[in-house]
Amino acid sequence: MLKEFRQFIIRGNVVDMAVGIIVGIAFGALITSLVADILMPPIGLLVGNVDFANLFVVLKSGSPAAPYASLADAKVAGAVTINYGVFVMAIISFIIIMFALFMIVRYINRLRYQVDRLKEETAQAEPTIKECPFCFSSIPIKASRCPQCTSQLEIAAK
Repeated sequence: MLKEFRQFIIRGNVVDMAVGIIVGIAFGALITSLVADILMPPIGLLVGNVDFANLFVVLKSGSPAAPYASLADAKVAGAVTINYGVFVMAIISFIIIMFALFMIVRYINRLRYQVDRLKEETAQAEPTIKECPFCFSSIPIKASRCPQCTSQLEIAAK
């Protein structure tokens, strides 16, 4: 069983998938930081000096009771909150990640199209002539009799 597991793990698809997951996690962390640390502060400033990380609604106060200056204070107090500011940042991160994936897939599809088109252009067309086995003259591929030597020819299978 251990040998089968080792073969499963070192199979190419599993390793590729693991690398993809690790890169995806790192990319997600990078985008989350981009949104939280680069994009949201200027947006919050434009909206009216709002810190999206601290937008929340208290459902149940903790000890000490509400109001709380920040989400961190509410968590320390044990308050139950709906963190809609964090959710807005997650939505923006998701949109950026999906756009980046769209651009990657679009690029890959373009490359595939170019490769397919190149293969089609380089593929040879079906022959339209054949050689008579008796007199070696060129004749149409669909001919059943040679026009030069009048020999009976085998018709090529379709």
